[in-house]
Amino acid sequence: MSTPHVRVLLLAACTLFLSACPRPTRAPVTKPEDALVEVSRDLPLRDDGEPAALRAAIAESLVWLGRRPVDERFVYGPRQVTAFELRTALERLHSRIRDGMSPEELTAQVLVDFEPLEAAGGEDGQVLFTGYYEPMLEASLTRTGEYTVPIHGLPKDLIEVPLEPFAERFKAERIFGRLDGRKVVPYWTRGEIRGGRLQGQGLELAWAKDPVALFFTEVQGSGTLRLPDGSQRRIGYAASNGRPYRSIGTLLIQESAIPKEQMSMQALRAWLATNPAQCNRVLDYNESYVFFRFLSGGAEGSLGRPVTPGRSIATDARLFPKGGLAFIHTERPVRLTDGTVQWRPLSRFVLNQDTGGAIRGAGRVDVYWGPGPDAELAAGMMKQKGRLLFLVPRVVPAGAPRASVP
Repeated sequence: MSTPHVRVLLLAACTLFLSACPRPTRAPVTKPEDALVEVSRDLPLRDDGEPAALRAAIAESLVWLGRRPVDERFVYGPRQVTAFELRTALERLHSRIRDGMSPEELTAQVLVDFEPLEAAGGEDGQVLFTGYYEPMLEASLTRTGEYTVPIHGLPKDLIEVPLEPFAERFKAERIFGRLDGRKVVPYWTRGEIRGGRLQGQGLELAWAKDPVALFFTEVQGSGTLRLPDGSQRRIGYAASNGRPYRSIGTLLIQESAIPKEQMSMQALRAWLATNPAQCNRVLDYNESYVFFRFLSGGAEGSLGRPVTPGRSIATDARLFPKGGLAFIHTERPVRLTDGTVQWRPLSRFVLNQDTGGAIRGAGRVDVYWGPGPDAELAAGMMKQKGRLLFLVPRVVPAGAPRASVP
């Protein structure tokens, strides 16, 4: 947390500069109380995005928070904040964001009601940023000779077991399985499902043309089906089979099929396209399987609310506060007019509105980029180190007036 002197400086200059000693190597973080620490070194809170998008993302968190018990507690490292306190601070910020605000003006408004804590990061104290997007998938609502890969809806025999009621240490943990007699056993693997374990249950929402395209739609968690008549239907995450996510990129690096420095979603797609005989083996390495549902609106995150391109992030739900305001500082790829890719700084306020099977620990963040080729580029290539800060509502003593910025 910042000192009173630094708080005054921030509100006056509209820029955050905090200093401390470099962080040592850390053990893996397993508790939310350890996931956020004091800000470690200088970092300017300069937002490079559009204020309107931030306002839209905050609005989605407010809808979700409005449905939570007012006394529900959110853990911000050493601090705890009630749903009422978080909602009140976000409502105040939402009311003050205007189109055309300068980065300095926006930062000043944020710091009226919030102060920063920093993610502890991975063992090296840093955070790895990746991206995800909303892909377009060629599909048909009926099976044909061209569309043969089933896109499954939620199976009736899939059981979800939240573990938190059994012990507080399992907060935000859950398992998925099925009944075998009176026992709950792991659900079918990807390979078993591909082999026909779910046939005859009428679970097919639609049929895809390409199993690889469907696989990557699963990894992204949502997508848009482009049907043969040109119409489109959105699908989103309904559940998973509960099997652990295993990276096929890591597998192909270990097998020396793709050099580590060249690994990307685009490289994976190209390798699978040129090695079709290996496709099933490689895809089945990731036993995790996603079931979908049709969406009436845009892509949704784990809060059940639409995610905002460039303003929504996914983190480990066991460690970081859902729906909370954060700040990211890393890089993103941009394709230039000559086709080359240039890396540019990415620094902006975001909302923690999603999670993912591969997003584990205090050193991982996934940035949502929306649909389109630019989003696909960012999602496919981002694997940059950076920093993650969470903005925790300030403690205001009873009866004390809140600070304000004109």
